Amino acid sequence: MEALGGNGAFWGWKLPDIRRPKRPSPSKSKSSDSSVEPTGGGGHRFPLKQAVTAASLAVTGDTIAQLNDRWRKQKQSVSDSSDTSEDIMSSVISHHDWLRSLRMSTYGFFLYGPGSYAWYKYLDHCLPHQTAQNIMLKVLLNQIVLGPCVIAVVFAWNNLWLGKLSELPNKYQRDALPTLFYGFRFWIPVSLLNFWVVPLQARVAFMSTGSIFWNFYLSSTLSK
Repeated sequence: MEALGGNGAFWGWKLPDIRRPKRPSPSKSKSSDSSVEPTGGGGHRFPLKQAVTAASLAVTGDTIAQLNDRWRKQKQSVSDSSDTSEDIMSSVISHHDWLRSLRMSTYGFFLYGPGSYAWYKYLDHCLPHQTAQNIMLKVLLNQIVLGPCVIAVVFAWNNLWLGKLSELPNKYQRDALPTLFYGFRFWIPVSLLNFWVVPLQARVAFMSTGSIFWNFYLSSTLSK
């Protein structure tokens, strides 16, 4: 953090020291306590609830994107066929790309869910007080740190599944900045409301609801 202002400061805001205080070693009688996480010496557990939520919402957004794309294509060709609305809907549902949905769900489960959970936990730890300065700093950090990371990771994850890693630089060059700028327009007001108005216990649900629309846009962008 010294590069951002020295002694944990960031543009005039002083961030607290996040080093954990030393705790006394647990006694042997508590070594078998059920609260100890079976994840190694660090004691950190995988955020399963957040991972499942992110995966579910990623699939929801991708499903909406696929249905919307196929519906528009079917509507464009309906004048050249005698298909009824029931036939169109049946065709739209039956041609779902499950591999594409699997790509998005695994991204949400293994990457976005745990990663965003750790990020928001870190922000709340560093900036615990609900001041205007802290809220604006959280929104700013969300856009300049989390946003580019999410776009870079999801593009790489998608191309890895498709076996097109060699095309990743072109994908970044063509779609990364437009996606990032679109994300600014969407996530800045959403993040502002999340940090300012929404109570702490409801923030995950609020951001998850917004993620449905964002996953719809991401899935549409990745399918190009």
